[in-house]
Amino acid sequence: MRQEPDHFEGQELALVYVAKKLKDALRLEEVLTGAGFDYLVETDTYKGGVLFMSERVGAFFYVAPADDPAARAAMHRARFEPYQA
Repeated sequence: MRQEPDHFEGQELALVYVAKKLKDALRLEEVLTGAGFDYLVETDTYKGGVLFMSERVGAFFYVAPADDPAARAAMHRARFEPYQA
């Protein structure tokens, strides 16, 4: 279920996905909620583009470190490609 930042107080959260499109963000919320994970969504900027780099806004999805492997597995099953640092 989507949580507020204070729910994860004191934890270094794991970034699992950067949604570049609203429909992807909404679908991932359904996947993570349906699988029973607590997650945090924050908007932030990222650099994108091939020929012309630009700064864009995306939805950054975070989970608790203990949930990271299972959340990534659920994302793979739903055909999402989790974020790799």
